[in-house]
Amino acid sequence: MNFKTLEKISYGMYIVSSKKNDKINGQVANSVFQITSTPAKIAISINKNNLTHSFIEESKLFCISILPTDFPLKLIGQFGFKSGKEINKFENIEYKLTKNGLPYLKNSLVFIECKVINFVSEGTHTIFIGEVIESDILNIGEPMTYSYYHEIKGGGVSKNAPHYIEKEEK
Repeated sequence: MNFKTLEKISYGMYIVSSKKNDKINGQVANSVFQITSTPAKIAISINKNNLTHSFIEESKLFCISILPTDFPLKLIGQFGFKSGKEINKFENIEYKLTKNGLPYLKNSLVFIECKVINFVSEGTHTIFIGEVIESDILNIGEPMTYSYYHEIKGGGVSKNAPHYIEKEEK
């Protein structure tokens, strides 16, 4: 099997956030897609080892920030390669909270807040299906694709990403 073929599937770049009690957390995600329009439903895929996963399980809420092409690579690193178990990812970051207390980044293009209505456990990840309960356009710009992130920004892949392939030892 040629794993390079999976890299040709089109993805976006998002920050998915949630809360647990009075704590907030977020992570980079590329597996976000709309399932229905009426009512609007969104699915996300989150690694079970990520803190954001436990926050979504507990609160039954998640928020998606859609990242623009000019989103700083440093912040993608902060949300994608560091653990909320060790740092507060939102420290020194400009963000706002939804009515339900979920964070979204002020410099993202849009935010979409969802309540979990279903989920599917699949290996290392859970697919959470959420009904949109609030959303808004924050800024004008082009959404960053996963291809743009790799080819133009030179970004890497986190070990917890759904498409991460461990390198073969030589």
